[in-house]
Amino acid sequence: MLFPDYSTMIMNGKIYSINSDVISMISLLRQQFAASQNIEIAPEQIEAVVQQVLPALRKLGKVSVEQAVSERIVEPELQAKLYLDYADGTLTFRLEFHYEEIVINPLEENSVDEVHKEKILIRNMQRENKIVDILDNSPLRRERQHWVSVSEPVIYEALYELVPVLEEVAELFVTPAVQRLVLERKAYPKVKAELSEGLDWLDISFELEGLNEEETVRVMQAIVEKRKYVRLRSGAFLPIAVDSFSEFGTVAERLNLRQKDLKHSVIRLPSVQALQLPERGHGFKDTKWGKSLREFLDQLREPDSLEFELPAELKPVLRDYQARGFQWMKTLSKFRFGGILADDMGLGKTIQSIAYICSELAEMPLKVQGKTPVLILCPASLTYNWSHEFARFAPAVNVLVAAGQKEERSGLLEGKAVEEADVIITSYPLLRRDIDLYSGITFHALILDEAQAIKNSASQTAQAVKSLKAARKFALTGTPIENSVDELEAIFSTVFPALFTGRLTFKELPAGRIASIVSPFILRRLKKEVLEELPDRIDTVQHTELLDEQKQVYLAYLARLRDDTEQDLLADGFHKSRMKILAGITRLRQICCHPSLFIENYAGGSGKLEQLLETVQECRDSGRRMLVFSQFSSMLALIRQRLEEAGVQPLYLDGSTPGKERVELCKLFNEGPGEVFLISLKAGGTGLNLTGADTVILYDLWWNPAVEEQAIGRAHRMGQRNVVQVIRLITEGSIEEKMLELQQRKKGLIEEIIEAGENKTTRLSEEDIRELLRV
Repeated sequence: MLFPDYSTMIMNGKIYSINSDVISMISLLRQQFAASQNIEIAPEQIEAVVQQVLPALRKLGKVSVEQAVSERIVEPELQAKLYLDYADGTLTFRLEFHYEEIVINPLEENSVDEVHKEKILIRNMQRENKIVDILDNSPLRRERQHWVSVSEPVIYEALYELVPVLEEVAELFVTPAVQRLVLERKAYPKVKAELSEGLDWLDISFELEGLNEEETVRVMQAIVEKRKYVRLRSGAFLPIAVDSFSEFGTVAERLNLRQKDLKHSVIRLPSVQALQLPERGHGFKDTKWGKSLREFLDQLREPDSLEFELPAELKPVLRDYQARGFQWMKTLSKFRFGGILADDMGLGKTIQSIAYICSELAEMPLKVQGKTPVLILCPASLTYNWSHEFARFAPAVNVLVAAGQKEERSGLLEGKAVEEADVIITSYPLLRRDIDLYSGITFHALILDEAQAIKNSASQTAQAVKSLKAARKFALTGTPIENSVDELEAIFSTVFPALFTGRLTFKELPAGRIASIVSPFILRRLKKEVLEELPDRIDTVQHTELLDEQKQVYLAYLARLRDDTEQDLLADGFHKSRMKILAGITRLRQICCHPSLFIENYAGGSGKLEQLLETVQECRDSGRRMLVFSQFSSMLALIRQRLEEAGVQPLYLDGSTPGKERVELCKLFNEGPGEVFLISLKAGGTGLNLTGADTVILYDLWWNPAVEEQAIGRAHRMGQRNVVQVIRLITEGSIEEKMLELQQRKKGLIEEIIEAGENKTTRLSEEDIRELLRV
């Protein structure tokens, strides 16, 4: 019994498992023998039946054949032979099946000669069909007794992909013409990456034995185009889609090389492109890395491997992470590279930059020191802040502040002063106006503070900065990316344009690749990462500048106050005039805050208010939460209005806020999403717990430092888990600056300077008043 669906058969009480071919044959025989026990075969069909049926019947069991037929049957072993020739641009494959002296061409009918016609040949059809199928399924086409091709790509595929398959099933014979199409031995290119002697250029060399420059370049271009082969002058096919050529292919891909970049066997690129190369040992066993390149990559990826001496005057004040930032800047500077110092706000980007500048100046030959100064660009509100930081940490550095009226700036930048300057400081707006004055100056280095100013690469500011000539450029910003990665690209296109040339663009690269590329050139530390090195409180002073109209008001009022004070002191003496004088000083302080605090028709602006708004935005971008203190409620109201216009909704507390509401506001700030809390210094200086804040901004200087400390204590107290940043806003060249100097000299007597109207036993002396007003 036969069960075809289960590939089984039952015979003589036994179950047999049989394959599908046997089942088909049994089924056919059962049909043939259903009507008769004998099947008549015509004489002319005997040969075909024996050739085709006998091998199949033998699979079922023993088959007996009459002697007259069996004497004609021959069954030699098959030898498949394939003959390859190449002539007139045509590759031909001729296939022969050899059964001893019988030779059969499968593409010819009746290919068996007359001598062997009487023999019945049992052919190995399974193997024959396999070989024929391989050829039929290849790109070759049948043509008479051959498989042929005149197509170069097909000829290559036949020789290098088809032939290895056919060698497994047939014996191959090739003519010398075919042999000339195939290289005698595998080609192994020599690829070397090295830096030029000056470390300015990366040279990638490609060499292949036996090839001249022209052919070598063709091979390189073919690899970049991801072609399978190159046809050499000799006519031979050079396969390049193989492992031995893959390393150069990977190098070309990482460098994003195009055919137009490959004009010589040595490719020269800016040395920074070396960072795009795959790391040694990651599947790169054949590419040779030059010694200078290895050292270069190690130093860039591990800046600590180089030791640069810290400037003596700054060594005692730099924290460890700041010293590492200095080393990073010096490492990049050594190779004339640029970078972005993107430390969190309050971590000392300014002092790290000053340390770097001092070190560079010390290493500069005296004969060129005055000819290649360092240029610092910053927002107008920070110009004098930089000047003060140099005076504080590096007083020996000759700093030139290019500010004031156009005539004044021109005189500075075109005169002897610029030749003697070590450092020039100016603002982005003034650079735009004075770009012609800077076009003739070559700078040793360029520092871009608050580099968000150039995040739009098409802006006038960015274009002006890009036009400056400087060998080294560094951007300082706590927020390198505010809205999109394009902003990071814009900054790098200014400080380090060679990093992303026309070969590589941000838009073509995934985020992970961008991160890998920029990693050595951007240094960012967050406060939480360096907490162990930080004190629990960081105090900084930000110097602001009076706007032109504001300055006119200030100078006019100061002149009048000086005259009045001089007359009052002469007429009534110090003790009787003291209260009037202090009231006048308070007016000067209000002008520094905003002249509209007591001048009703004042329509101008305030440099300090603009600086505050910039600082608030920077803090918000860094995820910081602020307390802003002022002793003037009317000033807080102005600040509130400007913040709301900018889309910021601050909390507000002054002397008129009920006690219950004060508690609710504090809870809301500590637990809620609020970013800015505006507080009257007198109303909120005590009794509040605001540990939700990590930044305290003192908008105006208080007479009594103890009161300032009480305000700072709202955030800097038990329960505070973050470093507290304390920022004092001081107007450059004003009464505030003199008050701060006086306070610092008399720290041991914090109540010596008192607010007008307060009844304190320690009073301002006449000498102090004269110093404050310079009368």
